[in-house]
Amino acid sequence: MNKRLKSFLLWALAFLLTLAAAYYQRTTGPSYEIRGKVVIDGQTHKYKLIRTYDGSDNAPIEITIPDETVIGELKLRRYKSFDEWSTTSMERQGDKLIGSIPHQDMAGKVMYHVTLQKNGNSFLLNEEPAIIRFKGFVPRGTLWFHIITIFLAMLFSTRTALEVLFKGRYTYLYTWLTVIFLTIGGMILGPVVQKYAFDAYWTGWPFGNDLTDNKSLLAFIFWLVALGYQIWNKEKKVMAVVAAVVLLAVYMIPHSVLGSEIDYTKEEQQTEIQE
Repeated sequence: MNKRLKSFLLWALAFLLTLAAAYYQRTTGPSYEIRGKVVIDGQTHKYKLIRTYDGSDNAPIEITIPDETVIGELKLRRYKSFDEWSTTSMERQGDKLIGSIPHQDMAGKVMYHVTLQKNGNSFLLNEEPAIIRFKGFVPRGTLWFHIITIFLAMLFSTRTALEVLFKGRYTYLYTWLTVIFLTIGGMILGPVVQKYAFDAYWTGWPFGNDLTDNKSLLAFIFWLVALGYQIWNKEKKVMAVVAAVVLLAVYMIPHSVLGSEIDYTKEEQQTEIQE
């Protein structure tokens, strides 16, 4: 096979694998909105329930329902708390019913149900409570730079493994690029984003149990070892494949699982969410 064609195909494969892994991680995480449909009087209405909010005000829950005879309510309780469930009505604004979840401190979570009603009939949109986490605003430039560098780290990681498996000549170069992008995206920008969002640079080991931090650290260590092996002996390439598998496995863990959160049970019992 022509070398250029082979290189193109390997890059295309690496890109597709990286894109698939990134999409899977993004759409399976606890911050991804809950999407669904509800049928009322023969009309199908799509909805989505948000599970993360970075505003400084109360979190709006919006359901598009043009039928003005439909009303709605939210049932709320702080996550990891002794609170009792409280209920609040949704207000109509044009074609939308809008509810409000009281703002919480960074990493605070609130569980909520949405129920629509018409002519005495109730329509529960989510049997399992949606859990929304509040966070600080992350500047979009910083966030996108973080996302892009992490994506490039994953891309070069996958490409490095393919380079080893197909006996290419650029394993050492790709290993270096993987480590560079992983350092920038995961070990530098990761903590910066964390600071903006949750007012802490690092909540993983040894200071806490944040899975996002811990899995980033694990992947970084494996890639440092892979690089060290090749600096010592450029023929020691198998560790790069191991490191790539570890990073891919890390990507298979939904983003924000076991992330930063407030445990309200450590506070005095509350009977309702404080606005």
